[in-house]
Amino acid sequence: MRLINTLKNIWKIEDLRARLLYTLGIILLYRLGKYITLPGIDPSQLANLQSQTSSGIMGLLDMFSGGAFSRASVFALGIMPYISASIVVQLLGIVFPYFQKLQKEGESGRRKMNQYTRYLTVAILILQAPTYLVNLHAQLPDTAFILKGTFFTVSSVIILTAGTMFVMWLGEKITDKGIGNGISLIIMIGIVARMPANFIFEAGTRMNGAGGAVALIVEIVLLFVVVLGTILLVQGTRRVPVQYARRIVGNKQYGGVRQYIPLKVNAAGVMPIIFAQAIMMLPIIIAGYASSGSGFMIAFSNMYGFWYNLVTGILIVAFTYFYTAVTINPVQMAEDMKKNGGFIPGIKPGRKTVDFFDTIMSRITLPGSIFLAIIAVLPALAVVAKVTPQFAQFYGGTSLLILVGVVLDTLQQIESHLLMRHYDGLMKSGRVKGRSGAVTSI
Repeated sequence: MRLINTLKNIWKIEDLRARLLYTLGIILLYRLGKYITLPGIDPSQLANLQSQTSSGIMGLLDMFSGGAFSRASVFALGIMPYISASIVVQLLGIVFPYFQKLQKEGESGRRKMNQYTRYLTVAILILQAPTYLVNLHAQLPDTAFILKGTFFTVSSVIILTAGTMFVMWLGEKITDKGIGNGISLIIMIGIVARMPANFIFEAGTRMNGAGGAVALIVEIVLLFVVVLGTILLVQGTRRVPVQYARRIVGNKQYGGVRQYIPLKVNAAGVMPIIFAQAIMMLPIIIAGYASSGSGFMIAFSNMYGFWYNLVTGILIVAFTYFYTAVTINPVQMAEDMKKNGGFIPGIKPGRKTVDFFDTIMSRITLPGSIFLAIIAVLPALAVVAKVTPQFAQFYGGTSLLILVGVVLDTLQQIESHLLMRHYDGLMKSGRVKGRSGAVTSI
């Protein structure tokens, strides 16, 4: 009953309803775009390409592009080049003082950083689009190419680049006028879109093979357990008590208020998995274009193999510590707390507080990084347990973390809209009053 009432309240709030409809409209436009094949390619001869992207790393790329990769669509490269450019720009902010300065300049600096990110995205696309065309020529028969030669290559590179930039623009529009983070929503929709077909395929495989319905039920239960564990990882925090003085006379404080600083168990989010997979993707790409490969190359080209997943797990643990150190600055936290008249009970302000934060983050990051590594290699374990590779992708890895993170973030934004309107007069009557100045300023 409460869920029904919540849905009614969402529909009654005009601004929230408009944002949701706008978001759904943009998502529909994006989904329609994946069916527009590159000019010069016969869409009826894409069977080999779709077979290539049924599993493995190519299947992962196809999932992130919402199925556009396997359809040779104008959106085939998806939004991942923009994600890669964003990661590079963030890392530049660590190394170069100029980018560090931009990060501290507020809105103007953010706009400048976004501009550099777009330029770098175009550069990545210009390099990545010809590689995609090479793969098309390797997978599709010559009869699939209606247009050939330099004109087809140049025009396709331009179209693929423009397609990704258009998808990026759609994501920004969702962020500005819709609900949730647009880029993350677009990635999530591509993942969710493959889930029904993959589940039906897995169910058919199980019902016609060993185990039958019992094995399918066990798989579903284990999937819910993994999702629950991922939610706990995303939301897990360690609360650090901080005492703030209300009135200080000389060296003594009178009164005070205690608050808590929530330190996330997984402050790095999905970034360590993305970094690790970007590095582990290099042997697969090299092996894919080489006529023959060494045993080392073959071992690291199998994303379901032991060595691939062992190295991936180690890289994820290392990158989790690295990215946590980048995003959380104990020195800055200690200085801000000291400026506001706060201290941690039993810990001296200054260097002792910095060491305390550093120790706490190291302790809570270790189990978080190990759990993150386990989630990343779960799809390989699922394949070993005879789960089809298509359905195994939902047992962990980047896809599951993105699904959980984006859903929780979107629900939180919807809840914020509901609470704000409720305080402004959204009661049983359902009438929504205009926002007052106090609410607008929040």
